[in-house]
Amino acid sequence: MPRTFDDARRWARLGTDLFTGAAPLDDAGLDAPSALPGWSRKHLVAHVAANADALGHLVHWAATGERTPMYSSPQERAAGIERGAGMPAAELTAWLCRSTAELAASTAALTDVQWQSPVVTAQGRTVPADELPWMRSREVCVHAIDLGTGLTFADLPDDFLAALCDDVVGKRAQEPGPALLLEATDTGASWKLPGEGEQTVLAGPLHEITACLTGRAHVLTSPGGGSVPALARWL
Repeated sequence: MPRTFDDARRWARLGTDLFTGAAPLDDAGLDAPSALPGWSRKHLVAHVAANADALGHLVHWAATGERTPMYSSPQERAAGIERGAGMPAAELTAWLCRSTAELAASTAALTDVQWQSPVVTAQGRTVPADELPWMRSREVCVHAIDLGTGLTFADLPDDFLAALCDDVVGKRAQEPGPALLLEATDTGASWKLPGEGEQTVLAGPLHEITACLTGRAHVLTSPGGGSVPALARWL
């Protein structure tokens, strides 16, 4: 079933609660590696905080018509994450809390008409502003898992996981990769990647299917117990 605007707003609130609940650690905890190669938890928290600020720019664009891009450049985006990764834990988590609160307040103030205003994402896509809650829900939900504090995709609701799989497959289907048929044994849903070579069928719980599709650690095996073709990390 297609995701709705209300679904995306609900998932964004849930993911924000999960991420901000898992992130307030001391310096030692935040300096530890995240589940993303090469990134500490501080890098990840800085990324999510900066993403809230960046989406706030698009909310301002939708509310006023003033062109305010998410980031001035990819270099500026990367530099902001590195600055955040060097902050003390208290300063970094304060930034996270401030940016998420400001984003929640600004989005709550948008009118129905403003939600339909076109804005441009960091990838150059022109979308209506009502796409922003979905963009935020992906960031906070997936990266809450990436913090590596014990949360897994099994802690996220099935309707979000199904919508995320739809989104990921839609993007991966446009890129080179292995041919896969992924079957969620607990929900009956399935997704197909029309890639290269002989198709591999993977079956398992929806949360493991989602982990596989997003390029995260999972327990799926191909028929006969063989290895699963690796997918690059998504998001």
